[in-house]
Amino acid sequence: MSQVRTRFAPSPTGYLHIGSLRTALFNYLYAKKNNGQFLLRIEDTDQARLVPGAQENLIKILKLFGLVFDNYEPMVQSTRTKIYQEFAKKLVDENKAYHCFCSSERLDDLRKTQSEAKQVPKYDGHCRNLSPEEVATKLKAGEKAVIRFKMPENKTVEMHDEVYGDIKVKTEDLDDFVLLKSDNFPTYHLANIIDDHEMEISHVIRADEWLPSLPKHILLYEAFGWQAPTFVHLPLLLNPDRSKLSKRQGDVAVEDFVKKGYLKEAILNYVALLGWNPKDEREFFTLEELVANFSLEHINKTGAIFDIQKLNWFNASYIRENKSPEILAQAFSFLPENLSDEQKHKIFKLFSSRLDNLSQLAEVASFVWDLVDYDKAMLIFKKSDLEKTKTGLNISLAFLNDLAEDKWTEETLRQDLNNLLAKNNLTAGDVFWPIRVALSGQDKSPSPTEILEVLGKEESLKRIKLAIDKLNS
Repeated sequence: MSQVRTRFAPSPTGYLHIGSLRTALFNYLYAKKNNGQFLLRIEDTDQARLVPGAQENLIKILKLFGLVFDNYEPMVQSTRTKIYQEFAKKLVDENKAYHCFCSSERLDDLRKTQSEAKQVPKYDGHCRNLSPEEVATKLKAGEKAVIRFKMPENKTVEMHDEVYGDIKVKTEDLDDFVLLKSDNFPTYHLANIIDDHEMEISHVIRADEWLPSLPKHILLYEAFGWQAPTFVHLPLLLNPDRSKLSKRQGDVAVEDFVKKGYLKEAILNYVALLGWNPKDEREFFTLEELVANFSLEHINKTGAIFDIQKLNWFNASYIRENKSPEILAQAFSFLPENLSDEQKHKIFKLFSSRLDNLSQLAEVASFVWDLVDYDKAMLIFKKSDLEKTKTGLNISLAFLNDLAEDKWTEETLRQDLNNLLAKNNLTAGDVFWPIRVALSGQDKSPSPTEILEVLGKEESLKRIKLAIDKLNS
């Protein structure tokens, strides 16, 4: 077998969709599993839809996720228009394609008539049999033309896909599709075939939205006399309601997830399992482990549900288990810059097990740098009363005021406060509850001793005094 060569061929029309990341990942995994090459191609022939900076962003995201392509510079289709034009002309010269001069108005009327007659809309071959002289005259007169593929008549196109198996389509159900647009830019069908051939792509791994185009592509390979690559069409990504994954139902751009503090390791791990099954109970994989375990045989036919709750679960697991400098830096970027590194480390340690994504850190920890005004009634536990709460806070304040700062650790604070409440015949509701509310201004937060350690002695005493003043007012 010749070398495995796969490609990822995005259009720079916006941010990288989560489904496109999966396509890139599967191409990368298969190439690396087989000691092959993973190549990048930029499909920018639809000039009207190009977004400035999108190409650079695509490359940045691929590199962020470790999906490094093997061609030093990506192939860019807009630099190859003359090549596509020459190949289109070759098909015309061989009577495998033809010039079509039909106006957009005529084509619109044709589609409307066919639709009203309950027919499948397709081109009617109006220009298919124009003589070379008629074509030359029209072109010389400056008439706009596209080049259409001349669909073979009464033929069955036989194809094989690694996921969907053997497929047969009759050419009578296909139309003479456009190869070269009137602006001399190629359509996806033409440029895609030529580029894959010239890049020596062995396996085309792409979303199954392209499966209906497969017979057109097979026919083009045959028209050029080229060997077709192996085709692998990936199942659609779906919303939980089984509709196609789209922006309308929430974030779908990879960059959106990265900005929210989803770890690249978690995103990649989760995306790999959308439509691919390792055939065991294992769920956690590094990129290297995915390469070692990946196979085309385990790609599913059915659409894969993109479940944000499952992604959250993966991300939370990675946040808990991974404390690398890179992840800490990402976490700290969501915290106020005026906090010390020591405070940031303490905050992350305190909240890391409570996060679905790192952007939540600023929300759940906000009381550390911004204590909100709270109702004094919150300080009184439901099984306590005003006097016991005052007593608990005053005794605690006196004790904590005398505690040396080198003893100001969560474990020591917890032991000492437990001893304090036992010695004074108080309950946890008389001491721990009001301290926690005093420190956080919330009725739900981490334990008071954890917060004491994060805030430090000076700020903790200040907040407890404020709580006592509230109760006395």
